[in-house]
Amino acid sequence: MKTYVMKAAEVEKKWVLIDADGVVLGRLAAEVAKILRGKHRPSFTPHVDCGDNVIVINAEKVRVTGRKLDLHMFTWHTEHHGGLKTRTLGKTLGGKFPERAIEKAVQRMMPRGPLGREQMRNMRVYAGAKHPHEAQTPATVDIAGRNPKNKRGDN
Repeated sequence: MKTYVMKAAEVEKKWVLIDADGVVLGRLAAEVAKILRGKHRPSFTPHVDCGDNVIVINAEKVRVTGRKLDLHMFTWHTEHHGGLKTRTLGKTLGGKFPERAIEKAVQRMMPRGPLGREQMRNMRVYAGAKHPHEAQTPATVDIAGRNPKNKRGDN
């Protein structure tokens, strides 16, 4: 048997719409990373961008389990003296840009390097239910319905 190696010209990208309402953050990020990389396809090739374009809506309604809203910290540095900044996950989700929590969770599941950065550009995350990509006719993927553990109503 020969191994099939996809070429960049053979890739057909589709558009996928995922509703994050009530879905657990880590489980959502794992599925989105898998679709962005193209691992859901039988013709997956690790060194080619063969994943789909992903639209995530309702990012502000994503759920986390346990005490992660209070204990999980996002840390960055401003490159100035004493510029170490931290923010809890709860403040990020309740703040001005709640989509950053999903973006960072997916980014940390993607490979580091030029290919991973290129694949991350295929993801669009929106805080509300509206998105400007109706013209692409995205196929809806129900992450919450795949496994009962994927959706949480409390928090």
